[in-house]
Amino acid sequence: MSAEGDGFMTFGGHLEVLRRMLIRIIAVITVIALVVFCFKDETFALLLAPSKSDFITYRWIENACNYFGIDFHFEAYAVKLIAVELSSQFMTHVTTSFYLALLAASPYILYELFRFVSPALYENERRYSARTIVTIYVLFVIGVLMTYFVLFPISFRFLGTYQVSDAVVNNITLDSYIGTLTTLTLLMAVIFQLPVISFFLAKMGIITSSMLAKYRRHAFILIMIVAAIITPPDIMTLILVTVPMYMLYEMSILIIKKVE
Repeated sequence: MSAEGDGFMTFGGHLEVLRRMLIRIIAVITVIALVVFCFKDETFALLLAPSKSDFITYRWIENACNYFGIDFHFEAYAVKLIAVELSSQFMTHVTTSFYLALLAASPYILYELFRFVSPALYENERRYSARTIVTIYVLFVIGVLMTYFVLFPISFRFLGTYQVSDAVVNNITLDSYIGTLTTLTLLMAVIFQLPVISFFLAKMGIITSSMLAKYRRHAFILIMIVAAIITPPDIMTLILVTVPMYMLYEMSILIIKKVE
């Protein structure tokens, strides 16, 4: 790391550090993507599990009902996944390996970004930034898990088995399946950043805890509208998405109160 006599790094020095950081990030993502690509069976067993009628979420719900003395079981279903283009399965394998590698490498990417900006921060700012990065990543992971175990399985169960007529058979393309899973994952990962976004808006003086508390009812209606847009039109999924989103809203109020 080259620096001038006054202790400050030159513009060229910053570019060199940035170049090396990007090379390391790309190398890590590439290695993980190759590993994921090689473990094709395990990867797609994990990704396709939410499409099965015996997915673990359904078993958890059934066991919970049985624990409380309720005899409840989900009906078995089968939805066939197909590929309609010659290269679709291979290209899906490649792109999925990249997406999963990006997800797996995200802690390292955040670490590299923090290392890049930390020299320009004061000691208290470094601690503040580190906590913020950890919070963002934890909320991101919760959003991903929420999609995989709750939102996507129920969405697939409803949309994949919905028929306007018995004469019309559902054959879902692999591209549609992976695309929907990826889109919902990104949406929920962003939505779960609400407390962090609210925190920075409060620091800038744009919102206050009293303002958010005042418009609780309006926020709840807006949250239900957003949940209805990103979920299939059934009441169970709507509730499962609305409740955590509203809890994030209430969490935002509590966080803002601490910094006011």
